[in-house]
Amino acid sequence: MARLVLKFGGTSVANLDRIRRSALHVKREVDAGHDVTVVVSAMSGKTNELVGWCGEAASLHDVREYDAVVASGELVTAGLMAIVLQSLGIPARSWQGWQVPILTNDAHGSARIQSIDPTAIIEGFAAGEVAVVAGFQGLHQESGRITTLGRGGSDTSAVALAGAMKADRCDIYTDVDGVYTTDPRIVPKARRLDRVSFEEMLEMASLGAKVLQVRSVEIAMNYNVKTFVRSSFEDPANPSAGTLICAEEDIMEQQVVTGIAFSKDEAQLTLRRVADKPGIAASIFVPLAEANINVDMIIQVVSDDTTTTDLTFTVPTADYERARVILEKSRESIGYSVLQGNTDVVKISAIGIGMRSHAGVAARAFKALAEKGINIRAITTSEIKFSLLIDAAYTELAVRTLHSLFGLDRAA
Repeated sequence: MARLVLKFGGTSVANLDRIRRSALHVKREVDAGHDVTVVVSAMSGKTNELVGWCGEAASLHDVREYDAVVASGELVTAGLMAIVLQSLGIPARSWQGWQVPILTNDAHGSARIQSIDPTAIIEGFAAGEVAVVAGFQGLHQESGRITTLGRGGSDTSAVALAGAMKADRCDIYTDVDGVYTTDPRIVPKARRLDRVSFEEMLEMASLGAKVLQVRSVEIAMNYNVKTFVRSSFEDPANPSAGTLICAEEDIMEQQVVTGIAFSKDEAQLTLRRVADKPGIAASIFVPLAEANINVDMIIQVVSDDTTTTDLTFTVPTADYERARVILEKSRESIGYSVLQGNTDVVKISAIGIGMRSHAGVAARAFKALAEKGINIRAITTSEIKFSLLIDAAYTELAVRTLHSLFGLDRAA
């Protein structure tokens, strides 16, 4: 008998029919003798609707009341799931985040979990009771206010609960049957991966893959929670295993490159002829950081006379205009000559723990893209990944080229 956490995303609980289908996945595990905790998201589209209502009520609203509103979507789903499970003859009850309790800090809208006490849920296992927990939410104990964990926070709730109760595994049910080598809509030959390391999944999640929320992968890695990505749309009586997210040592064979990710949420900014002296980089990036604008790729090119330099970097597309305004206001203190920008770019990334032991991986990619006439605007690397900034028009060609280059096609 194992202790399991099963998480169902918005598309898996989008209506009563889908809730009933998801409940059959729960029933399969209960019938097998396992202790089961279920974590649910709001019905697909419901959180966006609630967020929209907050904006219509007042453009500048109290973030504490915002959390009270948007957390309600998961409460509805949790109650409905418990009712459906009861109709199948399974003892079940719904839990709100504060009832567990899941305690967080007071960063409303993007709170971070500080502690979870799963004692009450575990006590329910003795009576064969399934706990259905509303994901995405917690409690700031000092103020007694409901908090939410940010978009995709139900993944975080599920993995954190699994870690707190020392669950044998955490199954994330969604509308795809696992993690793929790249987006199958771009590369039809993309294949589902049987296993991916925590580090690889963390890079994929942060570089454009939408399967799992980044913070949930961080928690899974920190607490060594074996996590499966599975499809709720498969036959509940005979589902596939999906993709296991696990420690590197649990993977027998390591490919050089595991997957190709891409992100269209990129904008490029370039400052021309900036004085090349100490403190200039700080005068550029500190104001952006204070405005909570995340800077990613950074390239500096010193001029021939070594007195000025060109600085190129990327920011999220949503922050592009704000970043431009901040830089224009700081023009005098920075001392740049020209500010240039481009939102028609995309970041392509290759990820694989096998890169640690193989030289020349990025060089092969540069050559292959050059042969296709694709110009690289910027490059960043780490131990297990490299990312390239290119013109958005070449996205599909670049992804397909790298996918084939590193032998990720089904036929490989």
